[in-house]
Amino acid sequence: MIRLCDYIQDFSRSPLQPWSDLAPWDLVTQAPVIVRQLLSQLDPQAYEIREEVAVHRTAIVEPGAVLKGPLIVGAHCFIAAGAYLRGGCWVDEHCIFGPGAELKTSFVFSGSKLAHFNFVGDSVLGRGVNLEAGSIVANYRNERADKEVRVRIEGRLRGTGCDKFGGLLGDQSRVGANGVLAPGAVLAAGSVVRRGEVFDCEG
Repeated sequence: MIRLCDYIQDFSRSPLQPWSDLAPWDLVTQAPVIVRQLLSQLDPQAYEIREEVAVHRTAIVEPGAVLKGPLIVGAHCFIAAGAYLRGGCWVDEHCIFGPGAELKTSFVFSGSKLAHFNFVGDSVLGRGVNLEAGSIVANYRNERADKEVRVRIEGRLRGTGCDKFGGLLGDQSRVGANGVLAPGAVLAAGSVVRRGEVFDCEG
């Protein structure tokens, strides 16, 4: 059993606490519904809210960034021109999305950074996660007929029952430039994936 609070220390103190008993792949499957529920609870004095997109008034969004709802962007975030956030995302405070960074159907905790030219799909990123340029968290097994994403728990592969799940990256995880996490990646807090490395739990 994977417990989100074992990988993300702040999970039980975050707005996502009501969903803390879900497996990470179930959390991202429900992301649009969850984000819409959280949107309904936001303070309109603190957030600019338009068409299911809520951006904290202290966040900076450069012209040319694309934000599609449902989406929440927290305090003091920076979203560069060319970044693309879509599909039901919740972004905590002090996060950075550089040029060409794409986030899809994911939850990102405070202080995490997608440097530039990244893709993160259907994933949960803990506090202070850093993805260097070109690193990818893939969410779909395009290369085979059986699309179910599997994860490795205590040395054994188990099915998730879903065909889209990128990964769970624990607090302070690091992925070097051009590193690739295949679907179903589960990284303990403080993990490091080296530059150019492919991390595949089925490999």
